Amino acid sequence: MLRAVIFDVDFTLSQPGPELGPEAYRRVGLAHGLDLDPGQYEEARLAAMEDLRSHPEFVHDEELWVTFTEDIVRGMGGDAAGARACAADMVRRWEIHENFHLYDDALPVIASLREHRLSIGLISNGQRDLEEFATHHQLRVDCAVGSKAHGRAKPHASIFECALSTLGVTVPEAVMVGDSVKDDIEGARALGMRAILVDRDDLYPGERDRITDLFQLPVALGLTAV
Repeated sequence: MLRAVIFDVDFTLSQPGPELGPEAYRRVGLAHGLDLDPGQYEEARLAAMEDLRSHPEFVHDEELWVTFTEDIVRGMGGDAAGARACAADMVRRWEIHENFHLYDDALPVIASLREHRLSIGLISNGQRDLEEFATHHQLRVDCAVGSKAHGRAKPHASIFECALSTLGVTVPEAVMVGDSVKDDIEGARALGMRAILVDRDDLYPGERDRITDLFQLPVALGLTAV
């Protein structure tokens, strides 16, 4: 019997706003004496993702994200002299709740799930205070487990187990919903949880248990008819 739904946050419920985008990199770069090309942002971000290496024990590591962001800065044309400081400034922007916007489907779908008396949890990797983030964006949730406070990052089993324990539910009674195949989907399934991929950009058409927006979630959970 389903009793709880646990959501990833970034690119599942929310997305970065302009203060974290290509033009923001350009502005912050200028403050550090760098001439960054916004047109190179997406290519640089994807290359940085390819090089991103998690801690072998998935310990939360702020240095990991500074290095990742520095790779983006360098990929946009930043030289060695100011790249590190520029990256550190950009990472701090990810801690500011106002720099994120909820997708249009986030609040109404969570409200719909609550009408079915389901508990709602959040799990996220990153630097921000997740409970404050939920309050700021009026997300009515029953637990918020961030990797910074917890100490381990997805896909480590303990961060999922912490959310389950806080919600007072067992593995078969919960579903994980997220956009990352590795962190959210594989992490939850390794624990035995059902996991639903939110594939907003239609990148994984062959993935089982996939939706392209959250409005499809109540049907996927069997709460409403097609």
